[in-house]
Amino acid sequence: MVAASAAHAANTLVVTASNATSNQLLVYDLAGKLVQTVPVQGKGGAGGNSHGIAGLDDMLAVVNAGSDSVAILQRRNNDFQMKQLVPTAPKPLSVAFNADHLYVLSATKIESHRVRGNSVNMNPDGVVSLLLADGSAAQVGVLPMQLIITEKANVIETVDLLSDGAVSGTATKVQNIPANVDTPFGMIVHENNAYVTIAHADEMALVRGGKVLTVTPSGTQHSPCWLTIVGPFVYASNSPSMTLSRYAVYGQKIVQDAAIAATLNGSPTDIDAADGTLAVIDGASGMTHLSIFSVDQDGNLALQSSASIESAANGVIVMPGNK
Repeated sequence: MVAASAAHAANTLVVTASNATSNQLLVYDLAGKLVQTVPVQGKGGAGGNSHGIAGLDDMLAVVNAGSDSVAILQRRNNDFQMKQLVPTAPKPLSVAFNADHLYVLSATKIESHRVRGNSVNMNPDGVVSLLLADGSAAQVGVLPMQLIITEKANVIETVDLLSDGAVSGTATKVQNIPANVDTPFGMIVHENNAYVTIAHADEMALVRGGKVLTVTPSGTQHSPCWLTIVGPFVYASNSPSMTLSRYAVYGQKIVQDAAIAATLNGSPTDIDAADGTLAVIDGASGMTHLSIFSVDQDGNLALQSSASIESAANGVIVMPGNK
């Protein structure tokens, strides 16, 4: 993976949500300039979750945790417009797309909504209750024919998908979860692999085929919570340490390549990467900070820009422009 070219970088945007009472989409260019603010017709209030924003091509989904809905926006060039407001189960927290479905993780359920063209079906075509359903849901990720879900009260689970992509059946607990499990949290999915943080145990686990295959400690950096991937490198954002760590991943191996790949202004709350750009949201003293890094072919991070946000922003996604 190499850094984005200058021509393409101009079209790459970084998006987060204000998460305020009147929730808004906040759109930044790579220089850290706020270029658009879009009301998403709902209330914020998400916290302790990951990936409250997801994208599919020019479509964007944003959770309104305080008003039980997901806003669907469409990007035209560098402009985002509200398109739909999809009702969901109470307190949606995390969203993910595959080619033909939007998956919404709420405090107690996972539901699937079919995507047709640039629209999302208002009614779910599948709903499955979580194993714990105690409000500790953190993130959903999409594997081939399966979803993987974390609940911070110490469960990692999978939910099967029908051939058409709808969720079905019941949630199944992942096997071989470490005995010292303490707060499964964020994840990143790549092909058949899901890398999952065990935040308060200072560990990262590899889940494949419904089993934990290996676990790697985070060393000197504490509470890895949110993950993203660039080429062969997984980046973990460590909340109390206010750092990013870099891991080389291959086969069943997870090797910490750099304990501190970057330092942050506050405790990170989400991370994403695409097209040679990595973005992190972090919070401190009632403020949120957005940090935008370029990533070179060796996985090194260089701070490109930063911005301050006067709310507890939730979720972040890097959206490349058209090449």
